[in-house]
Amino acid sequence: MTTLLMIIGFGAATSVVVGLGQKLRLPWPALMVVIGIAGAFIPTFAEITIEPELILPLFLPPLLFAAAQKTSWALFSIRWRTILGMAVALVGVTVAAVAGTAVLLIPGITIAAAVALGAMLAPPDPVAVDAVAGTVSIPRRIMSTLQSEGLFNDAASLVIFQTAMAAAMSGTEVDFGQLALSFLISAVIAITIGLVVVFIVWWVMEKIDHTIARSSLMLMLPFGVYLIAEHFHASGVIAVVVAALEVRRRDVEGNSAERVTQASTWQVLEMLITGIAFGLIGLDLRMVVESQPDDLGKAVLVGLGIALVVIAVRFGWLLIGTVLENKRREEDPDAAPLNLRDATLMTWGGMRGLATVALALSIPATTATGQPFPGRSYILVAAAVILLVTLVLAGLTFPTIVNVLGIDDEAEKERRDTADIAKRAYKAAIEQIRDDESLPDEIAEPLRARFKVLYAQLLGTSDDQASSEQATTLRENREVMAKVQTKALQSARTEVLKARRERGTDPEIADRVLRRFDLQSVLLR
Repeated sequence: MTTLLMIIGFGAATSVVVGLGQKLRLPWPALMVVIGIAGAFIPTFAEITIEPELILPLFLPPLLFAAAQKTSWALFSIRWRTILGMAVALVGVTVAAVAGTAVLLIPGITIAAAVALGAMLAPPDPVAVDAVAGTVSIPRRIMSTLQSEGLFNDAASLVIFQTAMAAAMSGTEVDFGQLALSFLISAVIAITIGLVVVFIVWWVMEKIDHTIARSSLMLMLPFGVYLIAEHFHASGVIAVVVAALEVRRRDVEGNSAERVTQASTWQVLEMLITGIAFGLIGLDLRMVVESQPDDLGKAVLVGLGIALVVIAVRFGWLLIGTVLENKRREEDPDAAPLNLRDATLMTWGGMRGLATVALALSIPATTATGQPFPGRSYILVAAAVILLVTLVLAGLTFPTIVNVLGIDDEAEKERRDTADIAKRAYKAAIEQIRDDESLPDEIAEPLRARFKVLYAQLLGTSDDQASSEQATTLRENREVMAKVQTKALQSARTEVLKARRERGTDPEIADRVLRRFDLQSVLLR
């Protein structure tokens, strides 16, 4: 009952904090962490414990699935170098740097335990980045890179963590060759599971002619994919991301009602799950530091030192990235980072979250031999410090950093991209109306006028509505008009989905245009 009370309390607080954050121009996830920290001092909440092994399976699949649907295979085909460099290589470099620092600063820690600490602190949280950065205007190319990085770095970190923990528990050394092989095998199996499960689910959904039932099955998909992958010792993270990307690839123009239903449902669930998860992070900070060492001040200083190493490594890596990305701008004009300003923003956007707190809470008190886990108290304090620095401090100051850096939200380019996709959809709709030879001119003309209005609304400009005479004609010929307009909207949606799959298209901009045509289709029913 106490846990249920906590969930309801954090859910209600999320609704309030989202509105408050919007008014104060502060990222609401960081505010939820602060509320969670305050909740740790309430006796009822202080007694709540959630098994660490349940945190990732409960919260990570739906949030990853929602985040992954904002991107596409086409975008990955362009930015695979950047994604591999940040989601895999940067994780490895960060683990090495943190492990080396921990061996120097933490008394009695083994190399295996230090590597486990590095894996715990290495991955930025895609949910944190998405929720926090969504409160300010930053370039879409930077946002999409941060999102893409966050979708895969948990996979690399979890494999490293599990391998290091096995070595630390048994008192052996980490086999880095075996680790690399394990990650490769895990990724291949996860990709296969993601594709196969989506194929099966899609086949089942084709047999179900009920929008709500189909949408309910889609809600269960990320949990099922994650658990199946974990059962076969593969990466649940990669399996969920692959499943989400494949679902969007298979999307068809006729699913407008389903997309509208799912979009509304996912928006509500994503906000509530994110709020509860970040409230839980704040609440669990108490559990993370309850096994504190005798010299808490020294442990905090060690944690701050490790936090600085994590930030410095990320900043240095991104500076190198500016040189490499500028060399390949012809292939990807929207590559990121492109300059010192971009590198600084992306460094501050490397916020830790769910994975870090879940892995920290999973550290046992003793090893398999009954000996105290080496450096456990320092490891837990370091995890708490990195969460406070990279999530709470970075989150609350993110809007200020954006303003100080003078980040241009590149609204003009985004407007042009929206206009290009909207124009393609508009032309497809008008072409469909023109091809219908049986349609009288007195109906075709008002229909063209209606689509012109919708096109103008997508561009954010005003346009005169159809005249009263045209409106009267439409009312008198409603049945014919609805039939032709449905076909025209289907052609428009087909063109938008085609554009979404093309290299270089921003999936979120395409989705924005698609939502307008989906809503228009639903209103006709």
